[in-house]
Amino acid sequence: MQNAIREVTPLITDNAAVLGLLMVVLGIVFYTANLKNKYIAKFYSVIPPLLLCYFIPGLLNSANIIDGENSPLTGIGSRFFLPSCLILFTLNLNLKEMWNLRKRAGLMFLTGTVGIVLGGPIAVWITSLFAPQIVGGAGPDEVWRGLGTLAGSWIGGSANQVALKEILQPSPRLFSSIIAVDVFVAYIWMAFLLYGATKQQKFNQFFNADASDVEALTKRMDEQQKTNSHIPDTKDFIIMLSLALGGTGLASLLADPIASYMTINFPELEKFSLTNSFFWIVLVATLIGIALSFTPARKLENAGASKLGTTLLYMLIVTIGMQMDITAILENPGLFIVGIIWISIHALLLLLVGTLIKAPFFYFAVGSMSNVGGVASATVTSAAFHPSLVSVGVILSVFSYAIGTYAGWLTAILMQLVSPS
Repeated sequence: MQNAIREVTPLITDNAAVLGLLMVVLGIVFYTANLKNKYIAKFYSVIPPLLLCYFIPGLLNSANIIDGENSPLTGIGSRFFLPSCLILFTLNLNLKEMWNLRKRAGLMFLTGTVGIVLGGPIAVWITSLFAPQIVGGAGPDEVWRGLGTLAGSWIGGSANQVALKEILQPSPRLFSSIIAVDVFVAYIWMAFLLYGATKQQKFNQFFNADASDVEALTKRMDEQQKTNSHIPDTKDFIIMLSLALGGTGLASLLADPIASYMTINFPELEKFSLTNSFFWIVLVATLIGIALSFTPARKLENAGASKLGTTLLYMLIVTIGMQMDITAILENPGLFIVGIIWISIHALLLLLVGTLIKAPFFYFAVGSMSNVGGVASATVTSAAFHPSLVSVGVILSVFSYAIGTYAGWLTAILMQLVSPS
């Protein structure tokens, strides 16, 4: 997700200073979240620390204190922190446990995809009934072209969005407006899901959901950690970081030549994101973590591998949050109506199917974010429930990259059919 280039120089431009500021934000949030003051405790019972770690950097970006859109820290977050925490989260992976979750998690993921594919044209049609000028346009300014790129982002990720931009050829002005809708609507939706993670038991009780499989897995993981955990020493931290960063380095080293090979020899696979290097970084890092789960390295969980992974994850969260520009909603408010209707249809379909199969809120959240947010957001959302559940979001998100461009193109064609002439 990106925003238009700023015209005003931000207050803080030094990258080290920006990183320091983001780390101070993390420190303040975690320090205050553990205070015993009843008023502060009540505040955090309503606003979880995770949301603040996400929104405060966004406020700093919106106030032009930092430049989140053009900062190299966003790339560092996705290229270093994300694959590193994926390795640390998956090195304790139990494939048998993951396989037991496949049916309802997979169904909710596919439901989320269908919700995006059908939600787009329905949102365009509904909007055209009372404000056809919002979804009209001519030539490169036809709104369906820009919304088609948004479908690629919401089913797959940024790589799919860029691929559809080349296919559908929206005007630069339209594409910039769509980026603002992408950032604002998707991030607000993610914020709701993160909040829901803190209230998941109430959600599950309200919808009479069966969360026994998810609860059993998290309980077993917690008991295993309590039984075998030990105080980590310097050696443990060094080994964990060497595996995480070494695996990230290997994934990055392999990603570019694999992507280049695919581009040269199988250019038709671009529509499945198989020519995108970031796709291969995520995939190779995940495979490295899974491979490590069959070795003694899995015992590093007893020394706190997932806790170190969570630390890197929160560092990723602030780099994601710093990309959000809250003021972007003022640029083209009409398109935000389309985006809100669209994501609402996606959510309602998930709610309907989830109610029928009595899916817990975790499946609702991961089924949605594996589509709308991609790997980074699905990782954050899954970890908000429990570190042991991250693998579910990662596996589904990698699959979403593969189908994102094709499904996004289909959505664009359907939106073109219902757009006002």
